[in-house]
Amino acid sequence: MGDAREELDAVLSGRGWDLGGTYDGTPQPGDAVRLGSSACYVVLAVLFNDEDGVLLVQEAKAECRGTWYLPAGRMEPGESVVAALRREVKEETGLECEPLTLLALEERGPAWLRFVFLARPTGGTLKTLEDADAESLQAKWWGGPLDPLPLRAPDILPLLELAARYRRSPPHPPTLPQELPCAHLCLRLLVAFTPCPPGHLWVLLNISGPPRLPVVACGTHPTQIRRGLRLPVLGFLGGCLPPDPQIGPMGLLGLQHRAGGPGGADGVCLNVLVSLQPRGAGEGPPPELCHPAFRWWRVEEEGLRGRILQRLREGGTVPIRS
Repeated sequence: MGDAREELDAVLSGRGWDLGGTYDGTPQPGDAVRLGSSACYVVLAVLFNDEDGVLLVQEAKAECRGTWYLPAGRMEPGESVVAALRREVKEETGLECEPLTLLALEERGPAWLRFVFLARPTGGTLKTLEDADAESLQAKWWGGPLDPLPLRAPDILPLLELAARYRRSPPHPPTLPQELPCAHLCLRLLVAFTPCPPGHLWVLLNISGPPRLPVVACGTHPTQIRRGLRLPVLGFLGGCLPPDPQIGPMGLLGLQHRAGGPGGADGVCLNVLVSLQPRGAGEGPPPELCHPAFRWWRVEEEGLRGRILQRLREGGTVPIRS
C-alpha cells in the first residue's frame, strides 16, 4: 500500500495530493465550477494585536452602514484563497496580513463556502474615517467586550471564541490552502473505523487501480446544495456499506485550490476526515463492503496509526460548520 501511505501522509500533514480526475459514487461532476455563477467563496479574517485587541471593520454598505464586523468578502474569479484574504483585509482595514491557519470552514451547501482564517498583521496603516470609501468606513483594534458595538451579525462571536481557543492551545496543526488544480467541488475522504477499545484502525481505500483515498464530487442541484457537504459522503458510503452507516463528525484536514484551474475553473478539493462508528459492542473488524472497488486497509504502522487517531480526537481537525 505504498501509494496509499504517501497520500495519507500528505493529507494528514495538510499538504495536497493530485486528484487524478477520478471520482467515486454519485453524482458524477458536470460542468466545471466557476465563481459568480455556480459557486460563491467567501474569506473572513480574525486578527489580534499585541494587546489582544481584535481587528474590526465599520461597514459602509447601505444595508448595514455603521455596524461592525470582521474583515470579510467574496473571492473573485481567478483569485487564490490567500490572495483574496490579503486583498479583503487590505481594502477594508488598510493593513497587510499573513494567514496563520484556517480556523473553520463554513458551508451553506457546496455552492457557498466561507474560509475563516486566523491571521497576523504585517504592515500597512490602519484605516480611519478620513479614508472611508465603499469598502468600509474605518477599522479599529477593539480590546473590550463587543456588547457596546452594533454588530452586522452575531455569527462572528463563535468565530472569535474559536480564535481565542486556538491561540491558547492549538487543537490542530496550522492548516493553509494548497495550490493544486481542481475543476469541481469535491471531497477526498479519509474514512476511519476504530472499534472499542481503540486498539485497531482501518481506513477505506479504492483499489480499482493504485490504492487511493476515495474522492466524491459535490452536486450543485438545489436539492443537493440544501443538504450540504454531508450529503455526498452519505451517498457514497451508502453505496458501499450496509444500510444506515453510523457516521461520526466530519473534520477538515486541508483544502486544495488553484486560481484559474483547468479551463479557468474555480473548484476546491476538501480533504476530510470521517469516522465510522461501530455498532453494538463496538468490537471486531469493520462492516463488510458491498462494492468490489473498495476494501478496508488495516493500519499496522504505529506512527501512521497514531497520527490518524490523534486527528480523530475532538478538536483535532479544522471544524466544518453547517
